[in-house]
Amino acid sequence: MQTHIKIIGALLIILAMVHVIFPRYFKWEKELKALSLINRQMMVIHTLFIAITVFLMGLLCLTSSEDLINTYLGKRICLGLGLFWTIRLIVQFFGYSSELWRRKKFETTIHMFTIILWSYLSSVFWLSYFA
Repeated sequence: MQTHIKIIGALLIILAMVHVIFPRYFKWEKELKALSLINRQMMVIHTLFIAITVFLMGLLCLTSSEDLINTYLGKRICLGLGLFWTIRLIVQFFGYSSELWRRKKFETTIHMFTIILWSYLSSVFWLSYFA
């Protein structure tokens, strides 16, 4: 299980770094112009803090995998992370319209990849908690 926690750590750090391309990829400069200043800035700042949080989750997994698996506090953290990523998995199905990815090769690939990723993260954290 420790190896899986470390793999998750690396994946989460990569995921955090991917957030850097969001503004350009999603054309936020153009797309967010219609929003008020506060809403534009909230999009950018919340994305930044999501990236930081995901990075820190990854760092925790890489540097403290043994503690996450073998200590009471670590198991409680795994419980929280399992719940977090399970909710994220559910949102993947019900929070996004299928119009965003259906009949679009790249978007469908990303949609399926994230379902697999969120399932993997959820499973490993739940298994670490109950083990």
